[in-house]
Amino acid sequence: MMMPHDRLTRRETILRAGAGFGALPLSWLLQSSLRSAEFENSPVSSHRVKVPHRFGRAKSVIFLFMEGGPSHIDTFDPKPKLNELAGQKLPPSFKPVILSMGEVDAPLFPSKRKWARHGESGLWVSDWLPHTAECMDDIAVVRSCWTNGINHSGGVCQMNTGVTIAGRPSLGAWVSYGLGTENQNMPAFVVLQDGKDEVVNGPRNWGSGFMPAVYQGVRLQSGKTPIPNLDNPEGVNSEQQRGKLDFLTQLNRQHAATRPQQTELDARIQAYELAFRMQASAPEAVELSQETADTQALYGIDQKETETFGRMCLLSRRLVERGVRFVQLYSGSGSKWDAHKGIEANHSKLCRATDQPVSGLLRDLKRRGLLDETLVIWGGEFGRTPMSEQGDGRDHNPYGFTMWFAGGGVKGGQTIGTTDEIGLHAVEDRLHVHDLHATVLSSLGVDHMELVYRHKGRPERATLNEGIVCKKLFA
Repeated sequence: MMMPHDRLTRRETILRAGAGFGALPLSWLLQSSLRSAEFENSPVSSHRVKVPHRFGRAKSVIFLFMEGGPSHIDTFDPKPKLNELAGQKLPPSFKPVILSMGEVDAPLFPSKRKWARHGESGLWVSDWLPHTAECMDDIAVVRSCWTNGINHSGGVCQMNTGVTIAGRPSLGAWVSYGLGTENQNMPAFVVLQDGKDEVVNGPRNWGSGFMPAVYQGVRLQSGKTPIPNLDNPEGVNSEQQRGKLDFLTQLNRQHAATRPQQTELDARIQAYELAFRMQASAPEAVELSQETADTQALYGIDQKETETFGRMCLLSRRLVERGVRFVQLYSGSGSKWDAHKGIEANHSKLCRATDQPVSGLLRDLKRRGLLDETLVIWGGEFGRTPMSEQGDGRDHNPYGFTMWFAGGGVKGGQTIGTTDEIGLHAVEDRLHVHDLHATVLSSLGVDHMELVYRHKGRPERATLNEGIVCKKLFA
């Protein structure tokens, strides 16, 4: 029997109201479920935001790839013993190595750099990198990296995909697959290179391998127009563009329905959709003129030598700021860091081109509160040998080399691992590429053993069931 409203007791009022409150979360769950089902069938479902396995400090990654192999013993790993033995052959006490160019008994080549300690941490940096040297308290230097790739093709491929031969997804593709992107109007994985010369192996470095093609990286152009043809053609409005795209999508889906094994078709459909959404968001994201003159000068955009890489670094900050998950910048595209001869001239030029932009990126991320959630990585596919080549150069060295990490929960101002007395082999706290990839994923909250993609009945993982997270890196 219903009681008149003016005769409801306090207890009765609370009871009836409470019963109604229970419907609110149920309503939300049902609506959320419907939205989820609608989203799963939408063109952006492949890049929806996904929950990581556990808490990770990093939300995004910027990988500064020095293609060709920078010399660790001339940048971050000083070796007084090397200068002491300069001109002599490799002592028998050092394990012999296979060199890419096959030179035998080449004399040891001294480092001509001046070295100094920097920051409160006192980390060593050479005079080739004076701007980066000012950021060492935010940087963790790992001197004990090693890889299996002895040449550029294998080395670059392994640093990107975990193996020395083509066919597997890149690290950026795994991150895109595992976490998606927070901005559905921008790609999850973006690649930039500093010149017209193609990076060794080309797009396979940022490819998706056996995973759907939608997870591959999207390459933008360096220079003042990173994304060409972004605006609608003259006389075509957004409604007309939407109509053409809907019709094209209908034709593409009919074509793809009978070819389910060709993931490139679905990737192309999603690429068209993403391009349409980017017409609204991307112009603002890549418009560097919105930055203050002081910020542009911080990256060296006002100088000819540093303008190109400075633009790339500033653009990478704007991209991660807008939710892009993985950004990879190639310096020296076409293996220009490969100093088999004339290492002084080669590295001097490339260090001048990248040092201030890299420093500017770290400083800018930090002052905006973004460094804590952005993992920055610096390195190449391998290092250089302590032995000389062609008199004044150095050969490839996959046996021991340096990479550094900053942000994303990394404990800066520390050195991890060592190479031997002349910088030939990693001997302590050795970090293989699989360990590196496991560590990057861990910083994002992803367990490299739990991130699985099933391919031909096999559970495939980014690190090929290997890899140990370098816990010393993190605070």
